[in-house]
Amino acid sequence: MSRTIHLLAITLLLGLIVPVTACAHGDKDNQPRKDDEKNTTLQLGPRPYFLVNDMDESALKKKLQSCINSPIKKTNFSIGHRGAPLQFPEHTKESYEAAAKMGAGILECDVTFTKDKQLVCRHSQCDLHTTTNILATPLASKCSQNFSPFDPVSGKAASANCCTSDITLAEFKTLQGKMDAFNPKATSVDEYLKGTANWRTDLYASKGTLLTHAESIQLFKKLGVKMTPELKSASVPMPFDGSYTQAMYAQQMINEYKAAGIKAHDVWPQSFDIQDIRYWIKNEPTFGKQAVYLDDANTTADLPTANDLQMYADEGFKIVAPPIWALLALDNNNKIIPSEYARNAKKAGLKMITWSFERSGPLKNGGGWYYQTINAAINNDGDMMDALHVLAKDVGVIGIFSDWPASVSYYASCMKLK
Repeated sequence: MSRTIHLLAITLLLGLIVPVTACAHGDKDNQPRKDDEKNTTLQLGPRPYFLVNDMDESALKKKLQSCINSPIKKTNFSIGHRGAPLQFPEHTKESYEAAAKMGAGILECDVTFTKDKQLVCRHSQCDLHTTTNILATPLASKCSQNFSPFDPVSGKAASANCCTSDITLAEFKTLQGKMDAFNPKATSVDEYLKGTANWRTDLYASKGTLLTHAESIQLFKKLGVKMTPELKSASVPMPFDGSYTQAMYAQQMINEYKAAGIKAHDVWPQSFDIQDIRYWIKNEPTFGKQAVYLDDANTTADLPTANDLQMYADEGFKIVAPPIWALLALDNNNKIIPSEYARNAKKAGLKMITWSFERSGPLKNGGGWYYQTINAAINNDGDMMDALHVLAKDVGVIGIFSDWPASVSYYASCMKLK
């Protein structure tokens, strides 16, 4: 091949490659789009497009399909629920980085404390046996309950109970995060540590870097995202160690944001404990303004009444956060509509956030717990985009926690939500 023909071939090849790259990132000037604040390339991957293409034919589907080549922007509407735990070990550096790359404008650190009263990111104070490798380390001897194997005679499941309060911060930092799962029929520790749901993956579980709460703040600053820490209920009696009170715990979390120079308007502190919300409103009013009261109702019978919601508003609460199903209902034609709870919260002047998108696994057999009020209208994964649309447009939520933020980021960018 002559040098001229060789150069021509390279030129033609580059001409084919560049538009494909541009299309993948949705940038009009044939360059990957960069996030304005931190110069982070946003990468959604194929998941949002899979969900959109799986939708039933509708005007909404056509609208979402029309945005396939549009720019994707970071959005506060998309909240990384423990990072991106659909595929990455939750509350790890790798999970948080993945969520930020998918356009999540807010990330969550669930906050609990160690034996030496240091704050760390874990979904529960006592979940180390399912979210880390602690049972495979010498620290297993310090667990509240070490591994107990499955008993085939009695049918008693394999079990363990390892808490952050069982170990010091230095010991905690030696652990590695893994996908949250366990095998109830395990007869060995190795078997117990497995059990990841088949709709998740262990592909990215070979590295899970655990973080302190303070480290999460620094990482989030670096990633250019805002923060929504959840103060987890203690699994040990409080005051812990005879002196560490709930108020001290709630204050310590806020103090770490103040020490890091984080402005209150960039933080949404959360809690299922109403006393924590009241504490922040009274003692840290600038942070309390954005405090999020989480609702742990399991069925519609457990939901707050209109009077309850009005009482929250009268006390100075600004934001409530129930699960997805609490904000949705079906009309007589099986159309998804805002629930009575959603209407009452709006009437009381409360803003709403909800949780957690893509937490249920495949929806072909219904939506399970997270979609319990609309299961009759759910039969494929694309239906979750219809539910998302009602939450955004009709209910008017200001943000959605997601286990795979790319899907919510795509919707928000298409609909031009901030």
